[in-house]
Amino acid sequence: MKGLRAIAVLLLCAVLAYGGYRLFLHSAHLQPALVTPRMDAQQALSPSIVGHVKRLVNEQGLYGSRAGRPKLIALTFDDGPYPVFTPLLLDELNALKIPATFFLIGHDAQQWPELTQRIERSGDEIANHTQTHPDLDLLNAAQVRNEILRGRASLDRLVADPAAGKFFRPPHGRYTVATVQVAQSLGYTMVLWNDDPGDWRTSKVTPGELADHIRRFATAPDIVLLHNGKLATIEMLPALAAAFRSAGYRFVTVGELLRAVPADDVNHPAKHPV
Repeated sequence: MKGLRAIAVLLLCAVLAYGGYRLFLHSAHLQPALVTPRMDAQQALSPSIVGHVKRLVNEQGLYGSRAGRPKLIALTFDDGPYPVFTPLLLDELNALKIPATFFLIGHDAQQWPELTQRIERSGDEIANHTQTHPDLDLLNAAQVRNEILRGRASLDRLVADPAAGKFFRPPHGRYTVATVQVAQSLGYTMVLWNDDPGDWRTSKVTPGELADHIRRFATAPDIVLLHNGKLATIEMLPALAAAFRSAGYRFVTVGELLRAVPADDVNHPAKHPV
């Protein structure tokens, strides 16, 4: 009887361990923050258990923060540009002296060319968020290629920022290995994020909740997903800037970040309290 109980306990432990492992593998924070053209897309999107443990150790600060990791934070804003909200966002960023990276939709950039050009004049970075903002995981390789190239062409007609041909973010963060491989073949680094505070949610999210989330999940380095066209996002920026600067962080664009640190450090950041 005791033997049967022992076997049952072992089986239960195995099931729980496997379930926990599967949950661990599919946790949102385990996606890479970026995939460069030189990376193996399949390996980057489905790393080994050693890679998962490495990221968990760093992000959760299990062995303390790494002094060698620079405290750099890149705020990225998806979608748009939009009348009213984009000018308000730019005004706040300029007042706080925060450079940012804007992943613009090609169609919207063409619809509001003066706003697109104002982003460039403000010294912010402009990157590719496709032409029409589709779910790329539902498209074939040729369609994905078309969306990326048309998005780049729309931006290139308006601005001279080389980031439009270097950095790409899939709409809604939806992609497949084939999506990434198409982007890589075009010379793009697919940029995702280290933290998503959820300003895209339809339910009301307060500025305080957003700023608190970003502080609690701060890593070094850090790419933060935010959205153009959200008033709460604009309103939380002063508190966020004050908190991170007090903690020794410097705000940079994605391009500046990747010139300062290796891509592996961005994908395996160190946890830092703010």
